[in-house]
Amino acid sequence: MKTIAWVTPDLVITHPLLRPTAFVLILTGIGVAATGVAQFRLNKTTVNPLQPEKASTLVTSGIYRITRNPMYLGLLSFLLAWSLWLGSALAMVISIVFIPVMNRLQILPEERALAKRFGDAFEAYAQRTRRWL
Repeated sequence: MKTIAWVTPDLVITHPLLRPTAFVLILTGIGVAATGVAQFRLNKTTVNPLQPEKASTLVTSGIYRITRNPMYLGLLSFLLAWSLWLGSALAMVISIVFIPVMNRLQILPEERALAKRFGDAFEAYAQRTRRWL
C-alpha cells in the first residue's frame, strides 16, 4: 500500500480527518481481532486459520455472536486504516478487494471444514450470524 501511494501521488487524498479516523480504525481492528483470539483461547480451540479441521469447539459466544470472523474483520479494519493514513485512494480499493479474496480463498474453505466438523450446529450458527458484520 505504501508503494502504491508513492507511485500514484495524483491519487493521494488529503483531509484533516483521515489520520484521526485511521487511528480509531487501527484501535478498533486490534480490539476486534484480539477479542476473537481471546474467545478462542478461552474455549481452548485452535487459532490457526490454516487448520480449521483441528477446531475442538465451535465458538459462538462473545464477539462471535456479532461476526463469524472477528480476526479477519480486525485485519480489514487495519488495512482500511493504513490506506486512510496514507491517503491513497488506490490503497483503499485494495482494502475493499480484500473482502472477496478472503471469502474465496480463506473463509469458504474454513466454513466447509467447520460444517464437516460441527454439522448442523455450524449451519445454524452460520444462518444467525453474519460472515463479516
